[in-house]
Amino acid sequence: MAPLKNKTVSFVGLGLMGGALAMGLRKQEPDKICAFDINEEVLEEALTTGVIDCGVSTPEGIREILGISDLVVLCLYPRAALAFMEDYMADFKEKAVITDITGVKTLLVEGLADKLRPDLDMIYGHPMAGSEKEGFGKADDGIFKDRNYILVPQPQNRPENLTWIKEIVKGLGFNNIVETTAKIHDQKIAFTSQLCHVIAGALVDSEEDLHITDYEGGSFGDLTRIAMINAPMWSELFICNKEALVEQIEKFEDSMAQMKAKIIAEDRKGLEEMLENIRHKRIVMEVDRQNKLNRESKS
Repeated sequence: MAPLKNKTVSFVGLGLMGGALAMGLRKQEPDKICAFDINEEVLEEALTTGVIDCGVSTPEGIREILGISDLVVLCLYPRAALAFMEDYMADFKEKAVITDITGVKTLLVEGLADKLRPDLDMIYGHPMAGSEKEGFGKADDGIFKDRNYILVPQPQNRPENLTWIKEIVKGLGFNNIVETTAKIHDQKIAFTSQLCHVIAGALVDSEEDLHITDYEGGSFGDLTRIAMINAPMWSELFICNKEALVEQIEKFEDSMAQMKAKIIAEDRKGLEEMLENIRHKRIVMEVDRQNKLNRESKS
């Protein structure tokens, strides 16, 4: 499958995710892959390794690559992505398709609602894959295999472009494409992603012993891997999605309070019932995930 054949793709931001996506899209045979990044060493490495064909680090360079790009992938923090679109709206190629990978969607969808050039097709997306590692040097397109990809289609999206993006996403290795609204996206991501990072961070923050890993058997490592966090990015994501995230934090605090109360009261029966219900709930979630994997493998 080569959905990008005879197409030019440009990446705005070539960090871990931008680099991994560029590596994956290279296999779909685009005519050219370009990238903008402020770090010229990153661009040089990407050029040397054949991940991209041209790299730019100046506003003039951005305008040049946008003018020839059929597909533009924004790999920026949410507010930077919004500012980029506002600053360079006039420079995109006519009828270009634009997508993003930002972890919140309402900010972008509402921010661009009355500003997007009518000939451009902005298809909001969120690859649910990543790593605690940072930077282009750690990029690996293997992180996309059998993961979820969320799309937030808009009424003005052209059906043929949405189908095209789905083909590209499947070609990267994603096995489950979910379509939803910006609001639902932000609500669900507050739970499945942002709350998990909050919990992992709080768990590490609550312990002063830096040699505590001498006493762990795997659970601590599994729970806190993501605490090795990109602080600027996640701080922005938390704040941009604060209403949905705070709601999830409060629900988590309530569950913790219930469990704490049962432990204090030595309510073994109540604790066992709570843990059994949790176990059953998690099994149902896993069965649902496996069923989707199986359906995709047969299709």
